[in-house]
Amino acid sequence: MGVTKTEIFTAEQNRVADLAKAFAHPARVAILQMLATRQACVCGDLVEELPLAQATVSQHLKELKRIGIVRGDIDPPRVCYCIDEAVWQEARHVFGDLFDSLLKRTCC
Repeated sequence: MGVTKTEIFTAEQNRVADLAKAFAHPARVAILQMLATRQACVCGDLVEELPLAQATVSQHLKELKRIGIVRGDIDPPRVCYCIDEAVWQEARHVFGDLFDSLLKRTCC
């Protein structure tokens, strides 16, 4: 986040923001949907099915890997990607708790 001063927020708030970033771009949502339906996928397969350049798909995969929601196993010359089940469950829990906590308040 750089200039947004992430250090002034809690580790939990930063993690929620990171997890939200996984779903913050339609290309990343499409990649996650594809990986969720296939259990594993090769980058080339993603490029063939998405209307994006190889470099763009790679950048989105890099971001998903940084967040931890996607793992990549290198088996040259291919890289096989899949959803990290533990991080997927973490995201479900984090967002569920966040949404539940916001429902408990009343508005003017």
